Amino acid sequence: MFTGLIESLGKLKSANRSQGGAALEISCAEWDVPLKLGDSVAVQGACLTVTACGATSFVCDVLDETLDRTNLGGKVAGDCLNLERAMKLGDRLGGHFVTGHVDAIGVISAIRMAGRDRIVAIKCDSGTVAGIVEKGSIAIDGISLTVSDVNDTGFEVNIIPFSWEHTSLSARNIGDAVNLETDMLGKYVAKYLEKTSAKKEVGMNMLSSAGFLG
Repeated sequence: MFTGLIESLGKLKSANRSQGGAALEISCAEWDVPLKLGDSVAVQGACLTVTACGATSFVCDVLDETLDRTNLGGKVAGDCLNLERAMKLGDRLGGHFVTGHVDAIGVISAIRMAGRDRIVAIKCDSGTVAGIVEKGSIAIDGISLTVSDVNDTGFEVNIIPFSWEHTSLSARNIGDAVNLETDMLGKYVAKYLEKTSAKKEVGMNMLSSAGFLG
């Protein structure tokens, strides 16, 4: 489990492809507490397992499934990567609950200034849009952000200068692919409503039996 608060910026050193996946070697600043084998690290919002590590680099094995369903498959040596280690029980939660399981890939459709901030518009499929609400949380490339607007084809977020300068967003351009993870609670609610609405319509009896009426 992660919070969506980026701890460090890394760079892709190499992506050694093999049958069924790839081994990503990532350079990074030295961690306060060294990484160890088996640790979970969110890389661009995708939860990966450390399979080799040194003081300023580590390696993660990535399946083709992950490469196909995230923007990691399109990364090349030198690309900037958002990094966050898995949270420990009792850690302060400053962002929102992020699982590191990417739901979809979106595409940046516009970047415009609003005072000191940037407004980033992202297009995504209708199924992903259905799980996004205005003022709700979303993780973009692993960054916990608040949705400022939603429409039929995508959504917008406002980025403060600190977040822009201290994440991989500063290297993004219009047309770039970004990893999206919608709010975990929203997904469960949407799934529940989808199942229950298919079985029966909401009415007074249903509300009463669910405890909503006295």
